[in-house]
Amino acid sequence: MRVSTKPFALCIDNTGYRASLIPGKVYPILPDPQAARDELVRIVDESGEDYLYHRNCFVFVDFPAAVRRKILALTRAA
Repeated sequence: MRVSTKPFALCIDNTGYRASLIPGKVYPILPDPQAARDELVRIVDESGEDYLYHRNCFVFVDFPAAVRRKILALTRAA
């Protein structure tokens, strides 16, 4: 499986993870090539900890630099 080159994961399915993932929320991806080979993506979820989720829960997106900075700033502030 190819490693995603997009820096963000947009949750499209939180089945089985209702307390951990919010549909429609954008999560920054933490690089994890080993997880990507197993079709998993590492993100910091609603618990504030990083966990692995199957890539089918997300679509992978990117944004213009100004939007990227704002998303990352909001993530750090939370």
